[in-house]
Amino acid sequence: MRPSDPKELIAAVIEAHGGESLWKELEALDAEVSASGFLFTAKRRPILNHSRMRAYTQVPHFIFYDFPITGQTSELIGDEEVIIKDADGAVIARREHPRSAFRGLRRAFSWDDLDFTYFGGYATWNYLVTPFMFFTPGFEFATLGPVEADRGSWSRIQVTFPDSIPTHCKTQVFYFDDELHLRRVDYTALVVGSWAKAAHFCDEYREFGGIKAPTRRRVTPILFGDKPLPGPTLVALDIHDIRPVPKQQ
Repeated sequence: MRPSDPKELIAAVIEAHGGESLWKELEALDAEVSASGFLFTAKRRPILNHSRMRAYTQVPHFIFYDFPITGQTSELIGDEEVIIKDADGAVIARREHPRSAFRGLRRAFSWDDLDFTYFGGYATWNYLVTPFMFFTPGFEFATLGPVEADRGSWSRIQVTFPDSIPTHCKTQVFYFDDELHLRRVDYTALVVGSWAKAAHFCDEYREFGGIKAPTRRRVTPILFGDKPLPGPTLVALDIHDIRPVPKQQ
């Protein structure tokens, strides 16, 4: 039986994805990811094809390797800044408080490399470290009524994020199946626009060094209520590999 108390349910969800003790031994997750979809076209961004990246486990810090070009790296450092480094590690581009830059009209039609580093960095960091990011102090949880899905009933938790976590929006709804695996997240991608409400579906779970994670993710729009449209696919993420990186002794 699934716990009815939201904090007990979150604890059970974390255990189902690999457990607290394993997570606290890790420094990062190294991942290989492909990404495409309508959002890439709309913002004039090239798709990602088997791109290498790193999500740190304890803080919102994310690295794209060989981005925007081979030999360079791009980094998200929370909401404080995004940077691009050359092959020698020298910073060649920097933007402080990158979220505030999305207020400009240009961002409605195209994103530059630092824009993408911010959006892609915080979004993919969220995806890779969920549900373990819920260990961070300041999260608030509320149980919502379950919903019927094609393969059983899904529990729902409304999650309010602390200000310390860069994410799509302050309040999101997470759906978990009978195995307590994450199957869907509803949010508004405010960096894209206040209208950008979406359902993010998670499928094809695999285990990577004890960590269980969905490897097929698809994002579709929601116009009214919580009913997603069948298309277009705003973002398609395929996770080819995840390698847990232990903390240095």
